Amino acid sequence: MQIFPKTLNILPLALAFVTFVAGGAVTGIVWFYFSPKNFQVGYAPEQPVAYSHRLHAGQLGMDCRYCHANVESSAEAMVPPTQTCMGCHTLVKAQSPRLQVVRDSWASGEPIEWVRVHKLPDHAYFNHAAHLNAGVGCASCHGRIDQMEVVAISQPLGMGWCLDCHRNPGPHLRPRDQITNMAWEQTASEEAVQALAANVHPPENCSGCHR
Repeated sequence: MQIFPKTLNILPLALAFVTFVAGGAVTGIVWFYFSPKNFQVGYAPEQPVAYSHRLHAGQLGMDCRYCHANVESSAEAMVPPTQTCMGCHTLVKAQSPRLQVVRDSWASGEPIEWVRVHKLPDHAYFNHAAHLNAGVGCASCHGRIDQMEVVAISQPLGMGWCLDCHRNPGPHLRPRDQITNMAWEQTASEEAVQALAANVHPPENCSGCHR
C-alpha cells in the first residue's frame, strides 16, 4: 500500500530548484547592496570642490602627471595638495566662488578633504608605477577621465578583471610616451603588440597582488 502520492517524487527536485534560485538571489543582493560603493561601475561621489577633469584634462589638455606628480615612481597616485591648485588659481579665476574651499585650505593650511573614488581593499596590492612603466595607460583602468565632469569608476576593478589583463597584457599596452594620452588607441600590428609585451611578465600567482 502506497502512503504518499507519486506527485511527491518531484519534491526533492523542487527543493533543489528553490534553493538554487534563493541562493542566487541572496548572493546578488549581497553583492550589489552590501559591497563597497567604490567597487561599483558608475560610482561618482560628490567632492568638496566641483573640479572638472573634462575642463582641465580635456579642454585645457593638462597632463595627468601635473597633479598626480609621483604616479610614475610611487605605488600611490597622490591627490594633489592645495599648493598645486593655487599654482594656477592665484592668477586664474582667483576670486571664483567655486574655489572658496581651495582658498580656505590655502589660508588655513588644512588639506581639502577629497573623497577617494578608486580604492582597492587592504588585502590587494597595486602599484601605479609598475603599471605605467610597463606601458599601461591611465585610461585603461580609469576610462576617459578627460571626458568626465565628475570622476566615476569605469571598470569593475575586480580580481577577474585584473587577471584578464595579466594573462594577456599585450592589447592593453602602449608606448611609454602615450601613457597619459586618453585618446590613444592601439592600431599596431600583432608583431608590434607582441614587441610591447615581450618584456612584460605580470604575475598570475596569488602573492603577486596579495602580500
